[in-house]
Amino acid sequence: MILVEKLLVLAVALQAFLAISLILWLGLERVPRVMRGEIRVADIAVDRSAYPLKARLLSNSVDNQFQLPILFFVGAVLLLQADLADWFSVILAFLFVALRYVHAAIHVTTNRVYRRFVIYTAGLAVLSLFWLWLVLRILLLPSA
Repeated sequence: MILVEKLLVLAVALQAFLAISLILWLGLERVPRVMRGEIRVADIAVDRSAYPLKARLLSNSVDNQFQLPILFFVGAVLLLQADLADWFSVILAFLFVALRYVHAAIHVTTNRVYRRFVIYTAGLAVLSLFWLWLVLRILLLPSA
């Protein structure tokens, strides 16, 4: 595996690590409250509103890791499978992942919606460019 492929895999791993970390943090926020009886299971069976704000923010951030990042994962796998990873795609991948970390940090701290929206939109723009680059590379490949 060449360096750009390894770096693309690293970007994917960092995005996966973000999602896993948020899921674990959410568990640490939710489970003890239920175990201590602060929150009844019946109150959370179908609705998250019984959880305190911090748990709801974490939950929303976790949900968000299964939106745009899924498109990133698929694109990265396609790049790797087609042996098309290059420096530009790696730069876009790391920029996307960095924006996801900033987005998650805003989500679980200040939750300033306008700032979060700007970062989300920037991530969407980078992801769109990532996919455009992927599709152009595939379409411009000489046919065998």
